[in-house]
Amino acid sequence: MDPIRILIADDQPLVRDGLKATFEGVPEIVAVGEASDGAEAVRGVRAHLPDIVLMDINMPRMNGLDATRQICGDDLYRKTKVIILTMFDQDDYLFEALRIGASGFILKDTPTRRLIEAVKEVTSGEALLSPSVTRRLISEFSRRPVLAAGTAGALDGLTDRERDVFKLLVRGHTNEEMAAILTLRASTVKSHVQHLYQKLGVRDRVQIVIYAYENGLV
Repeated sequence: MDPIRILIADDQPLVRDGLKATFEGVPEIVAVGEASDGAEAVRGVRAHLPDIVLMDINMPRMNGLDATRQICGDDLYRKTKVIILTMFDQDDYLFEALRIGASGFILKDTPTRRLIEAVKEVTSGEALLSPSVTRRLISEFSRRPVLAAGTAGALDGLTDRERDVFKLLVRGHTNEEMAAILTLRASTVKSHVQHLYQKLGVRDRVQIVIYAYENGLV
């Protein structure tokens, strides 16, 4: 199995060096590039096509949100996922980053082991959100006006089982929980989730939640 390729974007050299050192002893992960601002991050993604970008928000010239918008908005980089690195746990950053395509948030004071786990989780298609953040996300979108109903046809291409998984996924259930509810193997549920990503054109389960609420499907 090929190692997970990451690019580290942060304007502080000490932070970049610390993150690189964190992954040097992890054979499943390799740092293929670094950037000191958002523009460099975009160029780095173009050059290296990493699996994951660890993206700081507050950087000079181009900030992390603008860089994330460019990366996640370009189909050429569809396989590249962005994890936002921040010192802040603030809703305005959270919702904007997720809306434009980030796969999750992680605070800079996160323990090393958890950071390594986070990179692996996002690479496998999971979303990097705690249950409390997921509830805030769902609460936020449930308060917003939805588009006119007519977009429900977006689910016409799904099988009945994929629709079942879609409904449970939007409610925040894990693969294991969905497997128990639907009496399926966890591996089967994971396969259904991957099919949903492909059919709906989304990157991960957070994007499915946003897709569902913005299109009035729940």
